[in-house]
Amino acid sequence: MASLLDTISSPKDLKGMSLAQLEDLAGEVREYIIENVSRCGGHLASSLGTVELTLAMHYVFNAPQDKILWDVGHQAYAHKIITGRRATFPTLRQTGGMSAFINPRESAYDAFVSGHSGNAIPAASGICETMARADSKKHVIAVIGDGSLSNGLTFEGLNFAGMRKQRLIVVLNDNKMFISHRVGAIADYLSRIMTSRKVREVTEGIKGLLQGLPLVGNRIYRAAKYIEGNIKGVVAEGLLFEELGFRYVGPIDGHKLDHLIQAFQNVSAMDEPIILHVVTRKGYGFVPAMRDPEHFHGIGKFDPDSGEVKTDAGTVTYSDVFGKALTKIARRDPRVVAVSAAMITGTGLTAFAHKYPDRTFDVGIAEGHAVTMAAGMALYGLKPVVAIYSTFLQRSYDEIIHDVALQNAPVIFAVDRAGLVGADGPTHHGVFDLAYFRSVPSFTIMVPRDQLMLEKMLVQAFRVQGPVAIRYPRDRIVASPARAGSIRDGGAEVLRGGDRLVVFCAGPLCYEALQAAEGVDGVAVVDLVYAKPIDRKTVRDLVDTCQGRFLVVEDGCIQGGVGSAVVETLRDLKWPLKFELLGIPDAFVEHGSLGELRKSLGLDPGGIRRAIDRLL
Repeated sequence: MASLLDTISSPKDLKGMSLAQLEDLAGEVREYIIENVSRCGGHLASSLGTVELTLAMHYVFNAPQDKILWDVGHQAYAHKIITGRRATFPTLRQTGGMSAFINPRESAYDAFVSGHSGNAIPAASGICETMARADSKKHVIAVIGDGSLSNGLTFEGLNFAGMRKQRLIVVLNDNKMFISHRVGAIADYLSRIMTSRKVREVTEGIKGLLQGLPLVGNRIYRAAKYIEGNIKGVVAEGLLFEELGFRYVGPIDGHKLDHLIQAFQNVSAMDEPIILHVVTRKGYGFVPAMRDPEHFHGIGKFDPDSGEVKTDAGTVTYSDVFGKALTKIARRDPRVVAVSAAMITGTGLTAFAHKYPDRTFDVGIAEGHAVTMAAGMALYGLKPVVAIYSTFLQRSYDEIIHDVALQNAPVIFAVDRAGLVGADGPTHHGVFDLAYFRSVPSFTIMVPRDQLMLEKMLVQAFRVQGPVAIRYPRDRIVASPARAGSIRDGGAEVLRGGDRLVVFCAGPLCYEALQAAEGVDGVAVVDLVYAKPIDRKTVRDLVDTCQGRFLVVEDGCIQGGVGSAVVETLRDLKWPLKFELLGIPDAFVEHGSLGELRKSLGLDPGGIRRAIDRLL
């Protein structure tokens, strides 16, 4: 029997399908996603949960004329497949292949870039203003996850769109989860609304009706309490959004195509801001992902039949090391607390959270709040460690400056996923943290090259009288060919001596540099250890010994990075400088494997060796 999916080249091909055909197509799309993600990895659970939602949306609306914006893009694989990209979907997250997220350069159906939660509604609001000036009747739809409701940017967008009475449809995909379990004050806020007179009247009326029935007993009472809870949830959510100027519609079963299609048809006729509340289940249709959606949020290669993940035995990540080291430190000091923003598991804090739940703070997708809250903790007696991916931490730059650095608050930042992250691409590479931390007074920046260095740095960080950033990559840790050095204040470590050329590094790239220097006489390799303050004496003495010849290798942006710090230190050296800076150029790096990306940027041993040869 011919595949329905084979007949879909654009959303227009959905228009003539029957409901039964659409339901069959949903099954085929889901199987196609599982089959391909099992081979290349990706964001599985979220996308499995939105298959029916995606088909219904494209069945009713007319993209790309109608603009569909996806918050984050974790949930958009079905969208990619039915918008003419099915043939290239097997190249997902591979070098030169399909992007992991929504990318307007990839397709006209991708209305706005996504990667960081919270931008869909503000961007959609801007598009609405543009369309209003053109007197356009096209629709603008923003699809957001429930986790986005902990993000301030989302509420800023809702507030503005509601105030302007924009013709905007917001689809709230409520799957009860984001990267980690849903947290935050939204549920608590809704609970407070429950005390409103309107809600009390509705719920008390329902209980009264039940109590008037014959044979009232515990069973009826429990039924009343259950109904009360559900009524409160629906009414309260409606009240919340209506206070922001939106008409609330829902909740709708996100896996029933007929319900979804009818709901989209209904809201498409409304000329006002709409919240369409759709309830989905993460991982829907794939039992392993339904059973453990957090694990299958972002997954590597796995067996599509069993769901068993294919991993490299005996390897450990920097995140794992950090989590264990922090748990050990916390055992000795009850003032140590961990703060994260919807990424407890990803940052290696699972064991810490299990052992010290009252000392673990997951604030949801609210990085700015996490940083400022940590500053308050630090200034009044606690010892907070903020563990956030580099790419997401950049969202809290103002709070880092204003609330932490300005007050010299002793907050420790565990900057995970620093440097290139590979397949997730430009929205997730952590290449700017060195530059933005270096530009802020008060900060100490440490860069471990291996497991032992990370453990020592975390201990040392608690001794620093001020804010500290420890940045480390996503990589798995391999056996270290060099001994673990000591961590002295601001001190660099010479890993290999030489008097012809000195190579300065920070982090695991030290080992790439050591490999590149093998067999070349006179090449020194130095681990700077600290990106700030830089060890000026060691840097100047070594470059002086090498008569002005040096190379800097880093996995952050060249502009404002470690190389800049070295050059600034050598401004008045007596020798004319002959140097090269290897790092991330003034451009956004696309997705691909770490090995391929480093090779293309000259950050592999071969590229570093060529730079050494050019300078000698």
